[in-house]
Amino acid sequence: MSVSMLSTFVKPMHPEGRKFVAIAAAITVMLFLLWEPLGWIGTGLTIWVYYFFRDPPRVTPVREGLMISPADGVVSLLQPAVPPTELGLSEAPMTRVSVFMSVFNCHVNRLPLAGRITKVAYHKGLFLNASLDKASLDNERNGLAVETAAGQRYGVVQIAGLVARRILCFVKEGDTLATGDRFGLIRFGSRLDIYLPEGVQPLVCIGQTMIAGETVIADMSGSEPARTGEVR
Repeated sequence: MSVSMLSTFVKPMHPEGRKFVAIAAAITVMLFLLWEPLGWIGTGLTIWVYYFFRDPPRVTPVREGLMISPADGVVSLLQPAVPPTELGLSEAPMTRVSVFMSVFNCHVNRLPLAGRITKVAYHKGLFLNASLDKASLDNERNGLAVETAAGQRYGVVQIAGLVARRILCFVKEGDTLATGDRFGLIRFGSRLDIYLPEGVQPLVCIGQTMIAGETVIADMSGSEPARTGEVR
């Protein structure tokens, strides 16, 4: 197998996953000692844990004003919604783009658009199905308010789900990040909400597949109307 073919299947792993892979591997060794078929099941589980914590490099569009997806997954909701009050963004509805991540998606989260983190707010909550609309307010979440160099403010919220029980955030208030920089991770299935500034139209459709750090979800400086799509 060539190096290029190998790189297609073997991706870098986020450091947060190392201990989980080590635990899964240790359990696999014990299962092999007990009964070989169980060991092979453990091997499959270990490979899946490694796959879950993969952190592949992404090619991020860097033109000023382009906002990219913060997560791999599928656009599950696209509607006006009042952002979480703890972010201090707006009391009026903002356009919300929700990206649902299954347990098979890469779960490393990336900043949608370069800016300064003005607020980091954790909210303890429930663990409902992350695809539900009410998960935005009822579920455990961690939100970021971000101010761009142009003075525009937007929000991005990590939301826990049925399986996801741990939200990790790697940034703090006052940090300045570039578009596509890694800012967090959610373990084992979840959702990301993006709240767009007033007047900014989403350039994605419900059901569209998203690639974190690559798929453009909005253009802060553009005037293109909101898009519609259909399954083909």
